[in-house]
Amino acid sequence: MSPDLLFSLSAVAVLALDAWTKALVQAHFALGESLPLLPGLALTYARNPGAAFSMLADASSRWRLPFFGAVTVGALVAVLWMHRNTPRRDRLSRLALGLVLGGALGNAIDRFRLGEVVDFIEVGVRSVYTWPIFNVADSAVCVGVGLLMWRAFKPLHTPPAKTGA
Repeated sequence: MSPDLLFSLSAVAVLALDAWTKALVQAHFALGESLPLLPGLALTYARNPGAAFSMLADASSRWRLPFFGAVTVGALVAVLWMHRNTPRRDRLSRLALGLVLGGALGNAIDRFRLGEVVDFIEVGVRSVYTWPIFNVADSAVCVGVGLLMWRAFKPLHTPPAKTGA
């Protein structure tokens, strides 16, 4: 698989899976409804008008939405710039950038369509601690950034230049 195809397919797969799962939750759950799946894991339909961890959720939508729009555009430009400047043989970074791109686009679509992001994955022990509810797009961004951090600490091996004899 070509590196550009890997980048594109990972972004499209995240975008499609994110949209599909959000549509399922919206079609089958009332806002705030929760379905426990396993100890410490539930599907809980929530909406987040803010950023990660609900930052800026209480801010006025008059500036919150344009602010998040600008941040999203900046992130997309950065991802595309990094993709363009990533060596073709660095498939891990290209996969990671595709995950970040798909996740950023998935949440941006919600933000512009609904004014907030649909979340539904709840992890934690309710009586002790519950992680903020998140979605597929959030997960893809976190995994993508984690892979990019891995690559930063474990760079590709650069073969020594061949010398002519």
